[in-house]
Amino acid sequence: MALTLLGLSGALTHDPSAALYIDGKLVAAAEEERFVRDKHAKNRMPYEAAKFCLEFAGITPAEVDAVAIPFAPISLAEPARWHYAKRYWYAPERALDAILTGNRRFFRYRRRIEWCLLQLGFDLKKVEVVPVEHHLAHAASAYHCSGFREKTAVLGIDGKGEYATTFFGYGENGKIHKIKEFYDPDSLGGLYGALTEYLGFEMLDGEYKVMGMAPYGDPDRYDFSRLAKFENGELKINTDYANVIGVRRYKENGKGYYFSPKLVDWLGPRRAGDIADDPYIHYAASMQKLFEDLSLQMIEHYLGDILRETGRLAFSGGGALNVKLNQKIIALPEVRELFVQPASGDAGTAVGAAAYVSVARGVPVEKMEHVYLGPAYSNEDVIAACARHPARPSWQRLDDVPQCIARLLAEGQPVAWFQGRMEFGPRALGGRSILGCPSAPGVADRINAQIKFRERWRPFCPSMLDRVGPQMLGSAHPAPFMTFTFEVAKGWKERVPEVVHEDGSSRAQVLRREFNPRYYDLMVELERLTGNGVVLNTSLNRRGEAMICSPTDALNMFFGCDLQYLVMEDLLVAKAAAQTPALPI
Repeated sequence: MALTLLGLSGALTHDPSAALYIDGKLVAAAEEERFVRDKHAKNRMPYEAAKFCLEFAGITPAEVDAVAIPFAPISLAEPARWHYAKRYWYAPERALDAILTGNRRFFRYRRRIEWCLLQLGFDLKKVEVVPVEHHLAHAASAYHCSGFREKTAVLGIDGKGEYATTFFGYGENGKIHKIKEFYDPDSLGGLYGALTEYLGFEMLDGEYKVMGMAPYGDPDRYDFSRLAKFENGELKINTDYANVIGVRRYKENGKGYYFSPKLVDWLGPRRAGDIADDPYIHYAASMQKLFEDLSLQMIEHYLGDILRETGRLAFSGGGALNVKLNQKIIALPEVRELFVQPASGDAGTAVGAAAYVSVARGVPVEKMEHVYLGPAYSNEDVIAACARHPARPSWQRLDDVPQCIARLLAEGQPVAWFQGRMEFGPRALGGRSILGCPSAPGVADRINAQIKFRERWRPFCPSMLDRVGPQMLGSAHPAPFMTFTFEVAKGWKERVPEVVHEDGSSRAQVLRREFNPRYYDLMVELERLTGNGVVLNTSLNRRGEAMICSPTDALNMFFGCDLQYLVMEDLLVAKAAAQTPALPI
């Protein structure tokens, strides 16, 4: 009999998702935000995502053997709750709560999961709900999905789970061994999030904006070492400044933040607006440097010997989406290969929890080689969406989509690209993307200003052919998920300037044809026209919105911005003002 496992995340009130494993194969995975059109889907359960997974696989709730959840009760006999209470002494009601009723959040989450399962048609008397510790779920999502067979160092850096914030361990023979955990408030991810708020962005959503701002600043202009230290094997965050709760929070317009008034006294007022200016660009650079330096110190302390033995590292948690840190990790002489789980944030814990339970029940899981795990739509679905849409868009059917769209791109036109199954995780990887020609001057600024409506200093990323990757990036390290940055090789900065960041790096997707043939063939065609098998790729959404899921979502976005061309499967929608070139249709 097949082992069928459903993973459901959402314990921390954001990024709920669902993932379905059948006999070790990840059949489907999706984030709730895509279906409900609410970025991060805060305070929701993954009902629509789970419903999609079950319907896609053609199974009923009765056929699910267990539901894995990435949150578990933490015993009072362990150090986590005591550490929390001691470090938050200045908020005695929180400290006492951790000691006396420290698992309330778990029981509340389990009740909400059970309610969600009832709505989906599960019989709670017949389905087993299996809790997996949050950071163990992160670790499992990295190690079990990495495909590494030899002993593997495992790292997790996150804001926090139940209480843990950071995980060091190793995987061997399918089993994960924990070496060390740090506990809240001692969290590098939490510190980065607090500075993200200070720099004027939303926590959970703005950390990558801070990372994008950092190359414009001087990391040595300001010394941020007072904020955190790693000494004698212990990480300690200075809670006079950040990772603060209760009375220590800085408040503005009735909202409390995770940094203190003392931070404002030191650095000046919280940044506002979209301008990347002095001194805030230098603050971003200093925070990024502190994050990198402390992370690398911790990796050496706890995982250095294992890395020198094996050369393999599997990394997950929100901190694993810091691509500049990942670039530094790859550069370590002892690291032969780094696997970063592409949905490293909390959405990916649905995968991790289900994978952990699968392996524990004797069924190894497959290596994660792609993330095209969401819904797909047919030409008929697209035509029906066009017919229903108030804009009454006209469309034409293309005989050769890669050839036609490559021609538009080569002429300097951005194109919305909607093909195949939706990606799982935060990166657009050629399923739901806005594309541009990286050698067309100004195309990045145009997409930022007129289509994405986002900060002008935000970088764009390239997708490229697998045979182009080693030439442009100077590295043969696998990079299928845009989880790493690379120094762009000499000569390529001039060839594809629109996808090279301020510091000369690119966060790249290196694509093998077997995982997305149509997208690959588009780049082959673009190479024929421009000489470069590279395309500018950003997510198909506007600022503050979840990535597009359905044809209707795509049409709504299309008619709400200055895009002129939208291709969905074989159908091209062009606005009346667009001059569509002679296309083979």
